[in-house]
Amino acid sequence: MVAKKPLIVIIGAGMAGLTAANKLHSVSASKDLFEVCVVEGGNRIGGRINTSEFGGDRIEMGATWIHGIGGSPIHKIAQQIHALDSEQPWECMDGNENKATTIAEGGFVLNPSSHVDPITKLFNNLMDHAQRKMPTTTKGDCGNLSVGSFLKQGLDAYCGSSKEEEELKGFGKWSKKLLDEAIFAVHENTQRTYTSAADLFNLDYAAESEYQMFPGEEITIAKGYLSIIESLASVLPPGLVQLGRKVTRIEWQPERHEAMNLENGRPCSSRPVMLHFCDGSIMSADHVIVTVSLGVLKASIRDDDSGMLMFNPPLPSFKAEAISRLGFGVVNKLFMQLSEPPHEHSKGFPFLQMVFHSPQSELRHKKIPWWMRRTATLCPIYNNSSVLLSWFAGEEALALESLKDEEIIEGVSDTISCFLSNSLEFCNGNVNSEKYSHEYKVKFSKVLKSKWGTDPLFLGSYSHVAVGSSGDDLDTMAEPLPKCLTCASPPLQILFAGEATHRTHYSTTHGAYFSGLREANRLLQHYSLC
Repeated sequence: MVAKKPLIVIIGAGMAGLTAANKLHSVSASKDLFEVCVVEGGNRIGGRINTSEFGGDRIEMGATWIHGIGGSPIHKIAQQIHALDSEQPWECMDGNENKATTIAEGGFVLNPSSHVDPITKLFNNLMDHAQRKMPTTTKGDCGNLSVGSFLKQGLDAYCGSSKEEEELKGFGKWSKKLLDEAIFAVHENTQRTYTSAADLFNLDYAAESEYQMFPGEEITIAKGYLSIIESLASVLPPGLVQLGRKVTRIEWQPERHEAMNLENGRPCSSRPVMLHFCDGSIMSADHVIVTVSLGVLKASIRDDDSGMLMFNPPLPSFKAEAISRLGFGVVNKLFMQLSEPPHEHSKGFPFLQMVFHSPQSELRHKKIPWWMRRTATLCPIYNNSSVLLSWFAGEEALALESLKDEEIIEGVSDTISCFLSNSLEFCNGNVNSEKYSHEYKVKFSKVLKSKWGTDPLFLGSYSHVAVGSSGDDLDTMAEPLPKCLTCASPPLQILFAGEATHRTHYSTTHGAYFSGLREANRLLQHYSLC
């Protein structure tokens, strides 16, 4: 009787899953010691990488940037497959070269050197302290200190104890203090989109210093982020990746710690893990690598009948508690195509940085919808593009998902009108000192938005270390099951990969890549293949 080859099933065809599959298949193809299968609940590969097209330009609905090209495996792959050049325009093809025009609510154009730059420098210095890029004066145990509270301390110290609310000359009802706080909030809201934290008061201060970035510039991929995914999948034979195979239940055996047959390196008994799919089918496996999002894992530990992924028996408390403590937020992108130039003398919409009154302020413009008030920028996806982009995080990002296109167009148009009407004229994307009095109106032909928060395959965008959690929880996320302290060779029934399982590169595509390699190598080492 011929023994069955061990079967490794990978749940999820995103960066982590396909990286693991690529590595395992590359080894198993020559050794023929085990089988590999990827099951994906959706109808496409890529996961939170989803390259699309809008207004004739290549855009990214999900992952957008290579965060630092020095040592990045994503950049290396992009170079190898010649994905960094394209004849077709793409999102952020000119990087971050466009200088922002900062305007305060009511149409007050701010001078960069006197109004914006000092607050920008303050914010950047504070974040450098939080990330330990600079010596910090924070003393003792940080405890449950949040990034938000640290930033507030720094801003309060900068503003001093002065209660003066003298209005700035020529700036309507804006006072110096209100303006400084509002400019600071612009940077905080940008940081929310970087981290996925709905509020920076929920972002752990101590963990911020553990997060690592690669050196060098941050770039987008000319041929699209999906080109990286397609490259990883290209070595896999037809049928190895199965689409439309949504796993609803994972049955595993925490008490089963069978010995291995050392002669052939294969399990002595039947496969210990059973996968149940939404169509009623069942698959048994020796090892399962779970690469679903932290949002889906959070849903799996809730005691409800949501139809989401479930573990039977439930995940052990150490794993469930780490899942519960870590943060997983929603970040969405909104693309809008201009139907005509915003002004007859303009060659392009400006890179607009918006300084809002606080949502509670009586000075706020009533026509600006609440879901726009924590949006930092509205800008072309590259210089002179007719496609504009805004980023949303937290409650506003979720609200965006439920809005009709007409509501979005009206809300954004009203916001633009408030900032640019009766203000200063824009010529070729630059501010001109000449005022004009008519209402500034733009027309949009169509909109496109991401919906990561309500997509049942993701339930959010990416992870962060929330107050009350720590980097130890990220390490716990990566621990395989069952946990056997007395086993010389752990059984490795369920393994975990994905950006939320990497202690120093969480929330990134390269973090997901590293995690997929880690779990593939764990199994290869298990079978003495590396």
